[in-house]
Amino acid sequence: MKILKFIIFQLFIQCFGTYTTYSQKLHSGEYYQEVSKSITLPPQAGLDVVKLFKIQDTIKAITSHGIFYYQSEKWTGKPFVSGIINASTDQSQTVWMNNDKTIWSEKGERIPNPPRTHGSQAITATLWTDNNSLLAGTTNGLYIWNGSWEKDLSFPEIKINAITQDSDGTVWIASDEGLWQKKIAEWLDIDKIGLALGHDSQYLTVTTGMNGKDILFSSPKAIAALASDGNHWLKRGADGLPYGPATTILETDSLLWIGTPKGLIRKGKNWRYYTSKRWLADDQINDILPIEPGKVWVATPNGISEIGLKAMTLEQKANRIEDIIEKRHNRIGIINRSKLAIAGDINSSFLENQDNDGLWTSCYLIAESFRYGVTKSEDAKAKAKRTFEALERLETVTGIPGYPARSYVRSEDLLAPSRSPHPKNWHPSPDGEWQWLGDTSSDEIVGHLFSMALYHDLVADEADKKKVVDLIDRIVSHIVDNDLQLIDYDGKPTRWAIWTPDSLNRSSNWYYEKGLNSLQILSSLQTAYHFTGKAKYKKVYQHLVEKEGYAQNALQAKMTDPFDISHSDDILNFFPYYNLLKYTPKEDPNYPLYLQSLQRSWKAVKTDNMPVWNVFASALLKEDKDLNIALREIKTFPLDMITWSIDNSHRWDLRVDEFPGRGRSPQAYTAIPSPEGNAFRWNTNPKQLNISGGGKTEVSGTYYLVAYWMGRYNGYWE
Repeated sequence: MKILKFIIFQLFIQCFGTYTTYSQKLHSGEYYQEVSKSITLPPQAGLDVVKLFKIQDTIKAITSHGIFYYQSEKWTGKPFVSGIINASTDQSQTVWMNNDKTIWSEKGERIPNPPRTHGSQAITATLWTDNNSLLAGTTNGLYIWNGSWEKDLSFPEIKINAITQDSDGTVWIASDEGLWQKKIAEWLDIDKIGLALGHDSQYLTVTTGMNGKDILFSSPKAIAALASDGNHWLKRGADGLPYGPATTILETDSLLWIGTPKGLIRKGKNWRYYTSKRWLADDQINDILPIEPGKVWVATPNGISEIGLKAMTLEQKANRIEDIIEKRHNRIGIINRSKLAIAGDINSSFLENQDNDGLWTSCYLIAESFRYGVTKSEDAKAKAKRTFEALERLETVTGIPGYPARSYVRSEDLLAPSRSPHPKNWHPSPDGEWQWLGDTSSDEIVGHLFSMALYHDLVADEADKKKVVDLIDRIVSHIVDNDLQLIDYDGKPTRWAIWTPDSLNRSSNWYYEKGLNSLQILSSLQTAYHFTGKAKYKKVYQHLVEKEGYAQNALQAKMTDPFDISHSDDILNFFPYYNLLKYTPKEDPNYPLYLQSLQRSWKAVKTDNMPVWNVFASALLKEDKDLNIALREIKTFPLDMITWSIDNSHRWDLRVDEFPGRGRSPQAYTAIPSPEGNAFRWNTNPKQLNISGGGKTEVSGTYYLVAYWMGRYNGYWE
């Protein structure tokens, strides 16, 4: 299949060293990945950063305590006053700062008695028109300093929000009552001569574009430009503007950066919205400073964040995720998310057992198997073998042939209690060396059978191939011998591992799982028959499709509107298709039904933009199922995989669905890209607006690894 190539911006929080600038040419296979890091200020500076300036090779950061200089990766400067709220530069690039009482220059000069209104803070914006004339916007009009203060009586007594001057010398003012222009001696309210009524005559900021002639401004519902060449424009929520009102606008190297009280926005070819600790020290944006093409510093009340671009390849990203997994996600061979004792601090990472360790470990085995299939890497082979052995141990620790545990720990380890509403009990292994968690779900069976079959076909040596076949035989034999159920330690069926016709076909309690579980058991039986050749598996398969209608059931494996949509079931839906379609002969009369079922399932998840399902559907149906979207999403997948709390409910560009998601969570009509949300696992609703992660966990990244390596294996990208 034709290899897809395109360049897209990528987001993640960890710094990779020196940035590639936006103007540099990319090498083959590279794309621009966006990165963010925190800029550490000297302690005496505080964290409330008001303004940023770059004069030659020196960055000047104005905080609420003073001015501090950054040069050659070192800070100098010291605090001298409290309460600085604003700053600007004169024609000689000298910085002038003010609080509500005084204006100072960085050289120690002082302008006394700044304008005040009824004894309260008055100055809201300043602009030096030359080295001798300072304009001061206030909450009650405009003042001019020319050695003494004088009120501009030609300007109305209204609140001024921002002042700028274009390259022709024209002064522009954004105010609560109009957008004003002064070329020579007369003020003109542009709002009165035709600006759209939707601006409500209120303008939050005004600045010039890169050419010095275009005027960029914001109002409560939009950002807009008065272009010198007449190509004016307006951007609202309907045009993709994520949020506003904008209080800061910066145009640089074909990008538009927009600061708001709730996050940073970048507009290039596409829109990007940055909020949360993944990107910013604080969501309130005070100022934006261009550092070099494609890189900016962002001033907030809680420090400075740097956002820039780095050229890299998808395989380099995959390797970085592999490193993260080895450092923080490998617990005795089990691969799952890690916990953070201190929110956002990866140095506080620790591991504990979780209810579905078996399923998520299977996902890692899938990734490593495809990785080995592509690269023949000894590292991939070793990790795949180690992971298979962990899955194998999940079965052997129970002492029940064919019954894998949900999780295990060493006998001396402390246990994390199950968070499931259904009771799950811990038991000792027969040799006393382990403890294992029961009430095993269909999640584990689906993950084990797909991943181990893939490991057998792509990675395993002859000794491990036999182990795989024996284990698959034991698992499926346990299910068949127990009336298509998993039987727990207490001799009773588990809560969710039920595939018997008496439940699926003859009990309304299983209406929702009827098609899904029918698909699963047919896949399990075909897998076992393929590897063992035992007639009992073929016999049960034929009974289910001929007498119980399981192939017809499987047509509706994915529940769709108007029913409640479960994203947590998608992994249980898609994984069985792989073995079912691979190991079922095409002459099987039910084979077309399985293809039809997959087509239907794909249609149901198409708008979720989950790259793993795009790749699965494309590989199994042998046609392009939005591979361009899959590639875009794996490129935009961030390397900061911490589950931060993120609120997208206020966004202008997202239409809220009248129907909430599962658990009554508000959701959008369209999928939110993972850098702007937390779609890091297959069981996540990518349209959910509010995520309450709190920065206390880090996912393992197998979501990315499976999509990337499976796509590579099928030749979809380099």
